[in-house]
Amino acid sequence: MTARIDLTLDCTDAQRLAAFWRTALGYTDEPPPPPFETREEWLAQFDLPADDSADDGVWLCDPEGVGPRLSLLTVPEPKRAKNRLHMDVRVPGHRDPAEQWGRITAESERLVRAGGTVLEEFDGHHMVMADPEGNEFCVAAATPPA
Repeated sequence: MTARIDLTLDCTDAQRLAAFWRTALGYTDEPPPPPFETREEWLAQFDLPADDSADDGVWLCDPEGVGPRLSLLTVPEPKRAKNRLHMDVRVPGHRDPAEQWGRITAESERLVRAGGTVLEEFDGHHMVMADPEGNEFCVAAATPPA
């Protein structure tokens, strides 16, 4: 049996960061696990501190069920260093390098409009970007079919 992974990203504002990652990945809000109707009902089963709120976490999923789930959790401490693990946002690949780079550039421009920042360009290959809270990720082409 293969294991599946979910990704969890600590942040200072889960709602704001979720808006960016919904746009970046095309993800939607994941419904609460059955039998719960709302996230608030689901969270009520845990012994959470009184100052915790349902707004302190956002759970996103790939609407096609292919990609890993993404949890965004508000934490009190700020990001201090480079991520040890980062995500790669893959755009459809193409065998023509110029067209491939055009797609990477177009995607990074779209993500800048959504609140991201270009940190470094590796011309013709990929771009290193940061989300609105400074978490690094790359925009690169998906491997084209053989």
